[in-house]
Amino acid sequence: MKMTKNLLQAGVLGLSLLATGVMAAVSADEAAKLGTTLTPMGAEKAGNADGSISAWKPLATNAGAVDAKGFLADPYASEKPLYTITAQNVDQYKDKLSPGQIAMLKRYPDSYKLPVYPTHRGSTVPADVFAAIKENATKTNLVAGGNGLENFTTAVPFPIPKSGVEVIWNHITRYRGGSVTRLVTQATPQTNGSYSLVYFQDQFVFRDKIKGYDPANPGNVLFYFKQKVTAPARLAGTVLLVHETLDQVKEPRKAWVYNAGQRRVRQAPQVSYDGPGTAADGLRTSDNLDMFNGAPDRYDWKLEGKKEMYIASNSYKLDDPKLKYSDIIKAGHINQDLSRYELRRVWHVVATLKPGQRHIYAKRDFYIDEDTWQAAVIDQYDGRDQLWRVSEAHSQDYYNVQVPWYTLEAIYDLQSGRYLALGMKNEEKKAYDFGFSASISDFQPAALRQEGVR
Repeated sequence: MKMTKNLLQAGVLGLSLLATGVMAAVSADEAAKLGTTLTPMGAEKAGNADGSISAWKPLATNAGAVDAKGFLADPYASEKPLYTITAQNVDQYKDKLSPGQIAMLKRYPDSYKLPVYPTHRGSTVPADVFAAIKENATKTNLVAGGNGLENFTTAVPFPIPKSGVEVIWNHITRYRGGSVTRLVTQATPQTNGSYSLVYFQDQFVFRDKIKGYDPANPGNVLFYFKQKVTAPARLAGTVLLVHETLDQVKEPRKAWVYNAGQRRVRQAPQVSYDGPGTAADGLRTSDNLDMFNGAPDRYDWKLEGKKEMYIASNSYKLDDPKLKYSDIIKAGHINQDLSRYELRRVWHVVATLKPGQRHIYAKRDFYIDEDTWQAAVIDQYDGRDQLWRVSEAHSQDYYNVQVPWYTLEAIYDLQSGRYLALGMKNEEKKAYDFGFSASISDFQPAALRQEGVR
């Protein structure tokens, strides 16, 4: 792995901080780099030495057309791949791929490939979010051994991270528009490519966007999440409600499920860690959603540093409303002809299960995009230290509202040959709807029964 000297020093310092239990925000002098040599989000503004990674240049809100359903035009539609990474030439590029990506190329040598395009670093967020991130840099601290935050506001508590767990908190708390409602689908294909779809209606609201939020008394809730299954008929009407907390050790995540068949609301403590994902056919855990979510307390987090890596970015082609889901879902993996990879800088964090703790993943390797703090690739290992699952996120910038987020999340099971794809909306009646208004009463268990009416 190639790391710059200053990044290596940051990694070593992070390890020493974890060892001593000192969890400090950065100095004002260091925070002053945000918006100068660093982007306001904490990435390196400059490109790399040979120009294969571009300098940061935020996309304008009018970078492309927005259709009547809210789908975005691809600002880079005219570009062609610079080259394509395949099983035949993978050795030329292996230093910029994860072990999981290499394993996918070898498992599916005739179909899995990485078309590599020019890099465009256009991710940005609203100015007030950038201001909150800079404030976090000098004020936010880890508490409870790294399992919670104090003095945190809005998004990205550690834009200049010193430890692995700080990088993970940046992913967990990153900006996703404040509030959003969306219609998305999930597929879990068999090895021959046959599949059926599960349809979800999601609502997601960060605490500072809830009506009546009091910044002087923010409480411990980070965001509210509600997910309703709308099809197939056998699952329709099931509703999941989650109150995500900042310190999940002190106050564990609260979750409830409304079962339409039983017409009952029940608490759902299994909606955490390696509990089964909703209608996922055993192919993802609860904490696989959004690539990773939830409490970090079961793992030790080691910051390896930063490296250059090929990750799926600017995935507008994959989000094209002209596509059918059958164009995307194929045997073994999604249709890689629709994918777009770019060379980016990522933070590499290794999560190792703590002694005495339980999880089906004994180790997880995280590769997190420096520009957005979104996890781009996660390699997951079983208890035998065998590579098991590879999570890959295809992302895009919702430039019209200045929100970076995922187009599609895929989890590939190398052992079974099956996979899960979540987040497709190509055939739905509208794209993501950001900025919708909600009250705390909308996210209470008492509201679930009405939500679950078929």
